[in-house]
Amino acid sequence: MRYLHTMVRVSDIDASLRFYCDGLGLEEVRRVEQPAGRFTLVFLAPPGQRDAQIELTWNWDPEALEGGRNFGHLAYAVDDIYAMCTHLQELGVTINRPPRDGRMAFVRSPDGISVELLQHGDALPPREPWTSMPNTGSW
Repeated sequence: MRYLHTMVRVSDIDASLRFYCDGLGLEEVRRVEQPAGRFTLVFLAPPGQRDAQIELTWNWDPEALEGGRNFGHLAYAVDDIYAMCTHLQELGVTINRPPRDGRMAFVRSPDGISVELLQHGDALPPREPWTSMPNTGSW
């Protein structure tokens, strides 16, 4: 058995690519357009990790997407959790669970998919404004 990818449905492909690529730094690996089925598949992966893919499935006809919390979460190790959270905030992303401990944070994609960010290696020393920042919403 070999891991292939995790699929999440998205309602706005442009907003999702901004979050996953511009925000988290994933790169587009391939794209499949299916006009007959009226959907697009976009496969993303962290740089140099083509075996850790996420598949964004965008159905061209509008549909309500619910239950992102039921999915669980995606998890990515980052080199500097504070820098990543600052970068995401600058893109307008809410930090739902700030990295108060220098180790872990949670954010949500435009479609409500929970994303866990974990500090690679040892936790960073606690730092403001993160240490005193409260949780926002759920993750």
